[in-house]
Parts: sequence; C-alpha cells; structure tokens
Amino acid sequence: MRLKLTYILLFFTLPMCLTAQERKTSRLTHRHTDSVDNVMVDTTMMVNGVPQKDLYDEVKKLFHKKPHPGKSDSITSKPVFTGVPAVGYTLQSRFALTLSGNAAFRLSPMAKVSTITASAAYTQNKQFTMPIESNIWTKHNHWDFIGDIRFYKYPQSTFGLGSQSYIGNEDPMDYTFFRFYETVLRQVTGNLYAGAGYIIDEHWNISDIGTKNGGPNDYRQYGAQSHTVSSGFTLNALMDSRDNSINPSKGFYTALQYRTSYGFLGSTRNWNSLIVDVRKYYHFPVSSRNVIAFWNYDWLVLSGKPPYLDLPSTSWDAYSSTGRGYIQGRFRGAQMVYLETEYRFGITANGLLGGVVFLNGQSFSAAPGSHLQAMQPGFGPGLRLKLNKISKTNISVDYGFGREDSKGVFINIGELF
Repeated sequence: MRLKLTYILLFFTLPMCLTAQERKTSRLTHRHTDSVDNVMVDTTMMVNGVPQKDLYDEVKKLFHKKPHPGKSDSITSKPVFTGVPAVGYTLQSRFALTLSGNAAFRLSPMAKVSTITASAAYTQNKQFTMPIESNIWTKHNHWDFIGDIRFYKYPQSTFGLGSQSYIGNEDPMDYTFFRFYETVLRQVTGNLYAGAGYIIDEHWNISDIGTKNGGPNDYRQYGAQSHTVSSGFTLNALMDSRDNSINPSKGFYTALQYRTSYGFLGSTRNWNSLIVDVRKYYHFPVSSRNVIAFWNYDWLVLSGKPPYLDLPSTSWDAYSSTGRGYIQGRFRGAQMVYLETEYRFGITANGLLGGVVFLNGQSFSAAPGSHLQAMQPGFGPGLRLKLNKISKTNISVDYGFGREDSKGVFINIGELF
C-alpha cells in the first residue's frame, strides 16, 4: 500500500478578529517584552512604508469597507480571536470537517502574550478529535500555566517499531483517547522557569486487525492491551526568550520535561521518560524580516516499558508537529531524536502572503533497550496566509515529502514550531 496523504483543501474563511479597539487603522503596533532588558518595544504594522494586511482586510474589501486612519491597536487584555473552518480530504480519513482557532491576549501591558488554541475535526472514517492547548502568563510573568487537554475517537494504523519499520506492515488500529496535562512554572530568574505538573494519558477500547500483508506484528509482540493508563507527575524547566509564541521571529526556547508514571496513581506500568525541546530563531539575512528556525526534539524512555500507544511516535509530540512528510504514527519506538530547520520568507510586501521551505529528520529505536535506527528525512515547501496581523497568526499549508512515496498536505493554524 502506498502511504499517500493528499488534501484537497477548501477554505471557507471566516476570520474572527475581535480586538480591544475597532480595527480602523493601517498602522497597528504589536508590543513585546525584550528578553535582555525587559523594556517594552514596538513592532510596527507599517513596514518600509507599506501597510501590513491580513485576510480580515481582504474580506472587508468584499464588502467595500475601507479602514479609517488615526488609531492604533495591539494585543491587550481584550483577546484577539482568530478562527477558520475548512473541508479537506485524505486517503487516511476521507472527507474531514475541521474548525481551528486561537486567542491571544495579555494579562497586563508587561505580560508575555498568552494563547489558547483549540480545534475540532470529524472525518468520514468516524474519527473525532478535539485538542485544547493553553499557555497563560500572569501579570508580571512570574508564573506560567501550560495546559493540554485532548479527546480522540481515533482509528489509526501503526506500522511497527523503529524508524526502519516497513510500510507494508500496516496494522489498522482503533481506540478512544483522553489526555490531561497541566504544568505550573515559576520564574527563577529572567526567562528561566521551573515547576511541576500532573499528566495522564488513557486509551480504551483498543483493538487491531493485524498486519495487512501477514508480516510481523510489532504491536502484539510488544504486548497488546485493550485499556492502558499512564498517570504521574512531571518536573519541568523552561527558558523562553521568543518575541511571539505564535509566530516567533527571534529568540530562544528550551523546555525540559521529566515524566514519571506510577501504579499507585492508576498507571498500567511504572516507567519514566525525558523530553528535551530546543528551538532557535534568527533573522536571515540579518537586515531582513526573513527567519531561519531550528528545532531539536528528543523524546526518550529512560526506564520501564510504556504502553505501546504511549511510546514516542511521529506527530504525537505535544504540538502534533513532528514529521512533516509522513502520516501521524508512521514511526514509533522507545527513543526518538528529531531535527528540523525551516526558512520563512515574505512573498508580498504587505505581509499577506509568505512562504517556507523545510527539512527534517527523525530516528527511532524499536523496543526499550534497543539502539536508534536510520534517520528518515522529510522536506518540502509551504505557503503562509496572514490570518491575523496583530497576533501574527498564519494559515500554514505545507506539502511534505518522505521516503517510500510518503507525501501530502499538512495544514495548521500558526507556525509548527
């Protein structure tokens, strides 16, 4: 079977951009906290004398509405909402209806931008997904509350363990999934934060058909179960000097998470893991608005044997962003090392349209105790359509390529990292 993910995307765009003031200006300002001296600076919405535009501005033209100059706007305590519905098609899900959006706001003028992102999707294959992610900064940036809640009814194939798993060993699975993560971080100094959290992943009604080609079934050899729970605590550290968490153009981000899973908290097995997430952003060339971004995501099982569906896997990171060029769950194993770089550039002077090119690689081990296997590459181009120029939210549409004829469209609200 060819692993081919093809999207025919029909955007019925309805940007919901509600701000502290009515948007009546061609010169808007976005304020952020400088990571070095904690001074408020302005990033203008007028670039080289060209007013910046977003999809909301283009929709207004359809109704012959013209902006009125004279006022400015920024992300304040009044949330900026951005949303878009879409219809798509994949060979994996067939037709899909999706609704995605985010809200950006500050709890004080000096606070970092807080975000809440949510989406819902239903597919012709009766898959239902509803993730809600939040990152809330308090007024003086002393505390950061990070949440991740998901509910999935999710038929999805697995292809075995390791990054050398054979695509022909596809094993269709079905399960229901609930996740609740909540982490609280306290400022230590500057942009350094540390804290702890509680985390639970529960899968139930798990079933599989068996490999379609009659080949080895890594899922059953690993240990098939109809119900699994991974429940425990986390220790966390964060260093974040990005200028905008939705669409960074400069700065540095590092997050560490040590996770435990204990039987006395309801876990199926005792195990622990470590996640290291490092990102860096540069203007390139330095004098331009173009950005080159680097990402390293390492997800490592340190001890124990997690349930199969809790093992590190392609696009099952906290952001569902790894592995453009491959279908979610294509590779799985006890250790994951992931690298990606992306170059982001403008196409139109008004900021409405941009582009990217990206290159990534992912390596997985098989069962716990085994070694990392060959790195699997992914690459491709993408387009960016400015959905909201205040929060710098883009509609991201990428076409990714991988090995074994893996290819397809990948769509997101906001940048993937």
